[in-house]
Amino acid sequence: MSIQYEYKSLYASLKPSFESIRSIFAGDDHSIHKARNELKIIELDGVKTVVKSFKVPHLINRIVYTFFRKSKAYKSYHNALRLEELNISTPEPIALIEFFESGLLEESYFISEFFDYDFTIRTPLLEPLEDREAIFTAFAAYTYGLHQKAVWHLDYSPGNILIKKIESGYQFSIVDINRMEFREITPLQGCENFNKLWASDEELEIMGREYARLSGFNVAVTIAEMKQHNDANKRVKNFKKRLKNLLKGDFSTPA
Repeated sequence: MSIQYEYKSLYASLKPSFESIRSIFAGDDHSIHKARNELKIIELDGVKTVVKSFKVPHLINRIVYTFFRKSKAYKSYHNALRLEELNISTPEPIALIEFFESGLLEESYFISEFFDYDFTIRTPLLEPLEDREAIFTAFAAYTYGLHQKAVWHLDYSPGNILIKKIESGYQFSIVDINRMEFREITPLQGCENFNKLWASDEELEIMGREYARLSGFNVAVTIAEMKQHNDANKRVKNFKKRLKNLLKGDFSTPA
């Protein structure tokens, strides 16, 4: 087993923790998310961090990520560095660590500093918060700012958009950033980036009005485009749910 890692020089004192991250992660029980990948809040030598452990890829992907593509941990770390350069909030990247077995990628980790947020964008989408309209307006402005800086988050979904209330309003911070593109984005193209929110038409109208105001794009067209992409995403997701249920022998209609 061999190891490769990169880290910010500011965190050089954590190098022993990076080298022992597999045993540290396995022995810690502060898991905050566990699905395909797992995230844990772990204090490393006095630094409160979030450690993301990426699922061990199957053999073909082990070959791909070793020789042809950068690993998800690598992209998470370097995308975070790029966002920092652009002055876009994301939990501060600390390190990426990759373990290799028989010359192929095995386990990989991305470590970032813990970001103390209040809630995600999912909360105002699901709960009747008094300031939800202000949040959606601020979120549309934040998203427009991302697009102006040529940042396209490919998994711009509710759980990946963190919000912290601050004196001047709201601070947004994005996570799960291994899938990103850095390219020019027109206002028309930007409307598609709201499609994974599972928002209502009313909520999209609030976001659309602000996005159109900032971009100078037609308000009616902006809102219509957002709704079209949102509806298309819902159809795809519901179709996948129905197909999954059919394969399980469940013939009920998904909500």
